[in-house]
Amino acid sequence: MLDKKSKEKVIKKFQTHGSDTGSAQVQIAILTEEIRQLTKHLQAHKKDNSSRRGLIRKVNERHKLLQYLSREDKKTADTIKEDLKIR
Repeated sequence: MLDKKSKEKVIKKFQTHGSDTGSAQVQIAILTEEIRQLTKHLQAHKKDNSSRRGLIRKVNERHKLLQYLSREDKKTADTIKEDLKIR
C-alpha cells in the first residue's frame, strides 16, 4: 500500500484539474505504483500467496480501467500508458 506522500505525489502528477482525486487516469497511476511495490515484495517473498492474489486483483482492476479509458478517450489512454511505461 502506498504511503500518503507518494500517493499525493502520484495524484498531483496525473490529476485533470485541481480537486481531481478519482478520475480514471489517477486511479490507473495509483494502481500502477501499488503493483510495482507488490512486485518488489513478491520477488523477496516468493511464497506470499495472499499478496500474490492482491497483485492479480490490482492488475485486473487496472486493465478494466484502461479498457474504459480506451473506449472513452483513446488518446488519453495511450498517453497514460506511455507515461507509466505499461503495455
